[in-house]
Amino acid sequence: MSLLLDGQRLALVRGGRLLFDGLGLALAPGEALHVTGPNGTGKSSLIRLVAGLLTPSAGRLERADAALADEGLALDRELPLSRALSFWAGPKLGEAMTGLGIDHLADVPVRLLSTGQRKRAVLARVMASGAPLWLLDEPLNGLDRDGAERLANALADHRRSGGAILAASHVPFPGEWRTLELGA
Repeated sequence: MSLLLDGQRLALVRGGRLLFDGLGLALAPGEALHVTGPNGTGKSSLIRLVAGLLTPSAGRLERADAALADEGLALDRELPLSRALSFWAGPKLGEAMTGLGIDHLADVPVRLLSTGQRKRAVLARVMASGAPLWLLDEPLNGLDRDGAERLANALADHRRSGGAILAASHVPFPGEWRTLELGA
């Protein structure tokens, strides 16, 4: 079984401050890692590092194709939701929108979506990407109970189908997750 994420001896310095050093990460198909820790310990920075948006100060990182869901919308606000998502998504777009309960919003311009609807749209973008590795930064922020349950189902389905998940959150996720606490 090959790894979808393999990081060895990773270090990251941001703003002149060492966030972590000597960090090892490995995710095989079907695995999930929940990154926790106090604010400012580098959870979001670790997600961005794995996404390729930041460069490690030291160490080696290899990963499969990945899709990122963070606070950035990355959708054209003037387009209808389905068209904005189609820029990023593959053939599973309809399934992702239905799975997250936003299929009825297909013709609504992105700018008119509520906070929770925008969060669901970002998560649908990741789900429909086809990427085996999902990188999620605070994915439960802005979701109501229904949205959180739909996300939990999507996470379980992704893992069952051989995908892996690296998620940073202050809130625990349902199911079995390994935990990495930064700043401990």
